[in-house]
Amino acid sequence: MKKMVAMGLAVCMGVMSLSGCAGGSKNAAAGGEQTAAEQTVTGENGADQGGAGQAGSGQSGAEQAGSDQAGAQKAASGLDKLVFTYVTSPLNVPTIIERNQNIFAEDFGKMGISVEYAEINSGADQTQALASGDVQVLYAVGATSVILSAANGADIKVLNMYSRSPKAFSMYAKDDSLTSPESLKGKTVAGPAGTNLHELLAAYLATGGMTIQDVNYVNMSIPDAKAGLDGGSVDVALIAGATAYQAQQQGYHMVADGEGLIKAIIAVAVREDFYNENRDVIDRLMADQEKIAAFMRDNQEETLKIVAQELDLDEQAVKDMYACYDFSLDVSDEDRAGFQKTADFMLEAGMIEEPLDVNTLFFQ
Repeated sequence: MKKMVAMGLAVCMGVMSLSGCAGGSKNAAAGGEQTAAEQTVTGENGADQGGAGQAGSGQSGAEQAGSDQAGAQKAASGLDKLVFTYVTSPLNVPTIIERNQNIFAEDFGKMGISVEYAEINSGADQTQALASGDVQVLYAVGATSVILSAANGADIKVLNMYSRSPKAFSMYAKDDSLTSPESLKGKTVAGPAGTNLHELLAAYLATGGMTIQDVNYVNMSIPDAKAGLDGGSVDVALIAGATAYQAQQQGYHMVADGEGLIKAIIAVAVREDFYNENRDVIDRLMADQEKIAAFMRDNQEETLKIVAQELDLDEQAVKDMYACYDFSLDVSDEDRAGFQKTADFMLEAGMIEEPLDVNTLFFQ
């Protein structure tokens, strides 16, 4: 039964420091969940991103493709298509920049590989798509989702880090007297189960010797939790990213954020068999991630504009939120420790049935 419950939990939350951190937005759609049936797959050139064809080039698409691929080394395995997850919330800047600049499409195209995107916001649906082979690269997946999938026997490995953003995950209330774990006793607290926010609540309560059983915890999406807080049916909302920034702008009281409590790790993950069979593709993926990081570093103002437009946010909101994130790619000892802390939390919460050594999740 635990395993059935665990498989139903969704997760998807998610090296430039520009200014102070708050959390952003005109819309409160960050962290919304989406079933596999609702996923959207788009073509390699991302025509809706405005970077696809160039009018008046005098060259057909087929001729252009042939020109681009001339003399290029094709994928050794014969792979001809790659599908990446495309998740922009709460503030997945590398994802947004990559597609805006057509980095994957251009570089993998030279290897004879077309690129597609699957918009799957649920961590459980992401890992299911990876297991089925519908998606080859989880480009921004929460540590909780990776752990849950691995604990249930799936082939999944962490390729590198995507982001860490503990300050982007927070607990907000209208009542400014809620300033300690003890003050939350008996209160209705809403947020998505099996996520960084769920872990944040448990970690915060533990600092007062309390558990989730001491509050009225309601499993609810981020937008619904925020709506409940607005309407008065929820005392504390577990929210992140743009929705948290909106709450701050409304003058709501921040009970706590994840700083010092959780690591809020997001990773890039693939199947181990895919890694072993496509090392040249993996090498290109790693090189492209470095290219994305370089663009973000060297074009800070343009990056802000691109992200603000994609997420329909004010540039100042993006700038404020951005400072909460570390987008470095390398896996550190601290990252591994963060994964282990999350796995231990999930075991205690009954989300996984057996202890997990997270070192098994990383390529050695």
